[in-house]
Amino acid sequence: MAAVIGALVPVIVKLSLLLLCLNINSSLIQARKWESWKDKYPFIKPSSSFSSSSPSNAWSSSGSIEAYDYDYIIVGGGTAGCPLAATLSQKFSVLLLERGGVPFDNANVTLMQNFHISLADTSPTSASQIFVSTDGVFNVRAKVLGGGTSINAGFYSRASESYIKKVGWVSKLVNESFPWIEKQIVHRPILAPWQKAVRDGLLEVGISPFNGFTYDHIYGTKSGGTIFDRFGRRKTAAELLTSGNPEKLHVLVHATVQKIEFDTSGKKPRAVAVVFEDEKGNQHKAFLSKTKGSEIIVSSGAIGSPQILLLSGIGPKDELEKLNISVVLDNKFVGKGMSDNPLNTIFVPTNRPVQQSLIQTVGITKMGVYIEASSGYGESEESIQCDHGIASAEIGQLSAIPPKQRTHEAIEAHKRNKKNVPREVFRGGFILEKIATPLSTGHLSLKSNKIDDIPSVTFNYFSHPRDLKRCVDGIRIVEKIVKSKHFNNFAQCDKETLDKLLNMSVQANINLIPKHTNDTESLEQFCKDTVITIWHYHGGCHVGKVVSPDYRVINVKRLRVIDGSTFTESPGTNPQATVMMMGRYMGVKILRERLGRAAGL
Repeated sequence: MAAVIGALVPVIVKLSLLLLCLNINSSLIQARKWESWKDKYPFIKPSSSFSSSSPSNAWSSSGSIEAYDYDYIIVGGGTAGCPLAATLSQKFSVLLLERGGVPFDNANVTLMQNFHISLADTSPTSASQIFVSTDGVFNVRAKVLGGGTSINAGFYSRASESYIKKVGWVSKLVNESFPWIEKQIVHRPILAPWQKAVRDGLLEVGISPFNGFTYDHIYGTKSGGTIFDRFGRRKTAAELLTSGNPEKLHVLVHATVQKIEFDTSGKKPRAVAVVFEDEKGNQHKAFLSKTKGSEIIVSSGAIGSPQILLLSGIGPKDELEKLNISVVLDNKFVGKGMSDNPLNTIFVPTNRPVQQSLIQTVGITKMGVYIEASSGYGESEESIQCDHGIASAEIGQLSAIPPKQRTHEAIEAHKRNKKNVPREVFRGGFILEKIATPLSTGHLSLKSNKIDDIPSVTFNYFSHPRDLKRCVDGIRIVEKIVKSKHFNNFAQCDKETLDKLLNMSVQANINLIPKHTNDTESLEQFCKDTVITIWHYHGGCHVGKVVSPDYRVINVKRLRVIDGSTFTESPGTNPQATVMMMGRYMGVKILRERLGRAAGL
């Protein structure tokens, strides 16, 4: 026995050393993985690297950015800002300022399986920032390079041709700009079983024809693109920055813009500089070149862009003066016309686990509603144990508590209740019903003159009766889908099992189809009580009221707003495709207007 043990000792030692080496190598590979993005994006630096010393036209030897006059300063490295910066940098110097960090080293952003965790993350380094509208609906805004593309459900579908025509964009350039995005970060999804069931259910209840896989916005049922690859790894708008000129593109992360400064000595105020704070709390000022055509472009989204304008002194005079903000331009429309597409969801329990899936299939109806689906996130340990608020953002509504009653106490009770219910209750998925073009609108206003204070936002969900009617119509479509042959086959629940799951679901406050679906008043109340958001809010800087058709801020020189805050309607079933296209489109358009044929685009 001793001899055997003696013979085994060297083997055991060798195996131990081998395992140790493997662990070390694994750690080194992981470390290199997190660092590798810096090689691919050498132009991305922390905002504290910005130096306000003597002007220069390049990176300093220490790796900091020496201050100089930029041809373009873009405020917001989000869905529109990234493609816009990449395009403009092909010919001019560009400074892109992003208040959040990078998405590349954040597994909650990168991996589809962590989608729900990212939205629930309330830590200082989170890629998402939770806010609650005055309506009582929990919402999220992005705080990361790539903007909404770093935290959304990934679905990619273009705006309709009628939308393009209504906005006034040139179709030829639009049709060149969409593929520019698609070739770099968009994929064809492998349909999950849940998505196939919803697809077949939509067709069975008459949402036809079947349009197969397409990026186009066509009535009927289809599957669209996704920014998740086949391994479940997210591609974001930040990756479009690699198309820029690294010699002319400077990107600063953790750069929180405080305000835009103006020269008011002329007939119209002229944008000249941007004041921002770095991650260490130090303030800097970036100056715009005096060369004709140079501009500051705000691309901070439907919450951030009107907020930046207001803090910079552009907005309703009386509101600005109350907060001791110097008025640069009195414009009563800044922050007005805010709109959010109401979302109501139905949870469908199954008697077995379902594969995780985010939006892949959509029903585009002629009733003014879109039908989409998600599955498999509710049953994960992280989801059940995690506090997502009253609205569990990754899968839909997890409580029938009306918006105004969604207090912190109610959240804690809901969180405790989730933990006490068997995991089987959360097996299944959601069918989502979204109002396509809501007529209900609200407004945004500042709470203070500090950028870190999220503005007060009101959307006035269902204040217009037509929106409520559409919701009722949409819930009735969902009910038919759940009862369809294809869906029943997918769920494979006998009546006894289904009743058991429904009873447990009621205990967990998971919303289900109301019992009296023939009662319009009952469904209207259901819509109001279970409304949440799909994060497609827009408005606040409308064309014709705050900006001109070419997105220049009206009566202000050298300042534009290019993002979803200019929209009166959210484009397509999901807006990210069109917002990214808009960034590329406007970048090319600006270069062509400024350089003509020399733009080379």
